Amino acid sequence: MIYVSIEEMTANIDKLVQAVKTGGQQIVITDQNVPFATLHPIRQPGSKRAFGALKGQFSVGPEFFEPLPEDELAAWE
Repeated sequence: MIYVSIEEMTANIDKLVQAVKTGGQQIVITDQNVPFATLHPIRQPGSKRAFGALKGQFSVGPEFFEPLPEDELAAWE
């Protein structure tokens, strides 16, 4: 993921669009360091997802596998 300001986006639009188009990059556009938009490739209909494409981008801690508390279980009934 690449973070750029509005000014950088304007100055480098060709290069950034090419990075999205050919490299599959995701661009986050910021205004005063606050993200407000993204530019990313569109998944084409019928295209296959690459197995492991998100590897290393998130993790699941051991608490995920622990039983839910009784009060939360009751809320699901």
